[in-house]
Amino acid sequence: MPFVYIIYSTKVNKYYVGACTNLERRLYEHNIGHSTFTSTGIPWELRYTESFNTLAEAKKRESEIKKMKSRSYIEKLIAQQ
Repeated sequence: MPFVYIIYSTKVNKYYVGACTNLERRLYEHNIGHSTFTSTGIPWELRYTESFNTLAEAKKRESEIKKMKSRSYIEKLIAQQ
């Protein structure tokens, strides 16, 4: 099942928004440094998820969240879940 997810790093005090089909594997990859962008923030904590029927829908939602360019928007999403 495709997901949009938001992870948070206390180390760098940042959120990361992504989309994937295997959430457990993707979070593992972030926490072993597989992704260059997130490797400096290890450990990452899962804070938010939304599930979708298709990966295309998940990627569209990921793009919508990223276009907001707003930490407060992300924190409101997390608080509503």
